[in-house]
Amino acid sequence: MTSFEADYSKASVQPSPNHGERAGGRKPDMIVLHYTGMPTAEGALDWLCREESQVSCHYFIHENGDVVQLVPEARRAWHAGTGSWHDEGDINSRSIGIEIANAGHPGGLPDFPKEQIAAVIELCRDCGERWSIAPERVLAHSDVAPVRKVDPGEKFPWAELHHAGVGHWVEPAPITGGRFFQRGDCGQPVEALQSMLSLYGYATEITGEFSDKTAGDVEAFQRHFRQDRVDGIADFSTIDTLHRLLSALPRYS
Repeated sequence: MTSFEADYSKASVQPSPNHGERAGGRKPDMIVLHYTGMPTAEGALDWLCREESQVSCHYFIHENGDVVQLVPEARRAWHAGTGSWHDEGDINSRSIGIEIANAGHPGGLPDFPKEQIAAVIELCRDCGERWSIAPERVLAHSDVAPVRKVDPGEKFPWAELHHAGVGHWVEPAPITGGRFFQRGDCGQPVEALQSMLSLYGYATEITGEFSDKTAGDVEAFQRHFRQDRVDGIADFSTIDTLHRLLSALPRYS
């Protein structure tokens, strides 16, 4: 594919060779947000368009808010790798992938410019409306691949997106003292925590043992929804925030 017409009217087109058919004729029902994690936007965009990289995305957003489309939305871009959400694998066949130019954790977690976030919001709203994507299915790469991935990171302004009509959110509970659960803990309360994480969508194993995997899922949840402290410890703030998020979902309200 040498060129194509952009699905999003404000995007320019720079085709990537890295894409394929969506498995089973699936249509995208989620949006997955990433940061590039590379020193420059130009280097990241070049890499996503190189055949040898074997990675791509549907959209790339520069720091100044310029949007580039690399893969048609009807095609399966290669952005999410191994992951799952609500026991659904092959995230690439189910999603629209958006790469946001930001050096990320390797570059000291720089802030996302306001022009860039405004462009993220507008693009997500446009894709969400055209594909009827539910707010709770606008996700972080770290949500669908906990432990393995940490982007777009704990400085990404999910609350700002939600207030503009993108994504699922409740205000996180204040961080206080009290009982908490961490690696090595066992019992019914841990099983209840794991059940809530699984109900929300994480691939959390319900064993009653607070394993490294459970800690990684808690970290992913905190990185998205309780960003002031990302430590993998299920304290009152984490558990209360998770409970209120579940209660706010349409299927549980």
